Amino acid sequence: MKGLSDEELKATRYRTIWISDLHLGTRNSQTEFLLDFFRHNESETLYLVGDIIDGWQLAKSWYWNQSHNDVIQKILRKARKGTKVVFIPGNHDEFLRHFTFHEFGEITLVPQAIHVTADGRKFLVLHGDQFDGVMQHAKWLMKVGDEMYEFVLRVNAWFNFIRRKLGYEYWSLSSYLKHKVKNAVSFISTYETTLAQAAKRHKADGVICGHIHKAEIRMIDGVLYCNDGDWVESCTALVEHFDGRLELIRWASVGDPASKPHYNFVPSGSTSELAAAS
Repeated sequence: MKGLSDEELKATRYRTIWISDLHLGTRNSQTEFLLDFFRHNESETLYLVGDIIDGWQLAKSWYWNQSHNDVIQKILRKARKGTKVVFIPGNHDEFLRHFTFHEFGEITLVPQAIHVTADGRKFLVLHGDQFDGVMQHAKWLMKVGDEMYEFVLRVNAWFNFIRRKLGYEYWSLSSYLKHKVKNAVSFISTYETTLAQAAKRHKADGVICGHIHKAEIRMIDGVLYCNDGDWVESCTALVEHFDGRLELIRWASVGDPASKPHYNFVPSGSTSELAAAS
């Protein structure tokens, strides 16, 4: 790659990185963690697997701070320096689906992709909302659910602000609820199975997606299902090593916790950013 800085030369290198569900334009996007991840990791190919920009929230109320600009600039810099960047829009940035098969600043927009790993396996790559029954048949209900999710994240913000003051580490209330509520568990299982079936129809060995904010790698009926997670709560990425191995990176728990940024949950209407509190 051309013109890399000393920091970029020291970064861990992968053949491919997949990230999704950044939700730039919301107060809960973990941009500082993502920027930290970008500083320490490079790849030949970077897939942006949807919901990078949250058009739903921006349409209701504008929120866009400098760190959100920094993320966009970092991605554009990677593209300029030789990283192949592929952007697959999701439901929250669906306005960009009108521009698929175009290039913007050396970033290619496509509705979905087929990725072949170094060891020859073929993966269907897509955001995944196309296989969300609620999204397809009751979009209004999905938006109601989105409002409820935002409410839980606001509660989570204050909850973790108090935990940090008491010396406790971060704990995700919304992740806990998703794993404990029976209907949520059933929805996730159905979604995963449906995506695996879609990969089979494409004669692929696996599928790589986002959408449900639940990082996972597991076999489903002979298909390798991979979900790269999100950068709202879990701060996860899927990576491909140069021998074709796939691995989930949980960036919030990698390395020395003291060197990590704080979670930057900012409750709506708050006049001070909890990220600045210690």
